[in-house]
Amino acid sequence: MEDYKIRPIQPEDNKTIASVIRDTLVEFGANHPGTVFFDPTTDHLFELFRKEKAAYWIVEDGTGIVGGGGIFPTKGLPADTCELVKLYLLPRARGKGLGKKLIEICHQEAKKNGFRKIYLETMPELTIAVPLYEKFGYQYLDGPLGESGHFGCAIQMLKTL
Repeated sequence: MEDYKIRPIQPEDNKTIASVIRDTLVEFGANHPGTVFFDPTTDHLFELFRKEKAAYWIVEDGTGIVGGGGIFPTKGLPADTCELVKLYLLPRARGKGLGKKLIEICHQEAKKNGFRKIYLETMPELTIAVPLYEKFGYQYLDGPLGESGHFGCAIQMLKTL
């Protein structure tokens, strides 16, 4: 991980991180309606994450942005729960512990912001992500929480921090 830097999102990151997210969804065949692929906020993440108790981090290598991830107080979630959102890495950044590090940063920030639980929505196509969430102790739910609008996400999970 020594060649990677994790930092808060900046306005100039919007276009590149949106491409990283969409390219990853295409790679896994998960670019369908009801996902962040079609979510208009994906093109404006800096602005979206200016919301109180929200945070998003960018992962860079020597050539540029290779991923990111964050937390968001999604509408409709209980007051003590935030959502782990938009965590994606390009192929060249995988297998290096960066996903794990991003999740750890998100958990720390969630605790700092007073959250006791963290929720996520994902898809079975994202075969690398689901086992990682399981290792972190996320438990499967029977259906969605909150109002993310991502009806294309068939897997919902929750973790107590």
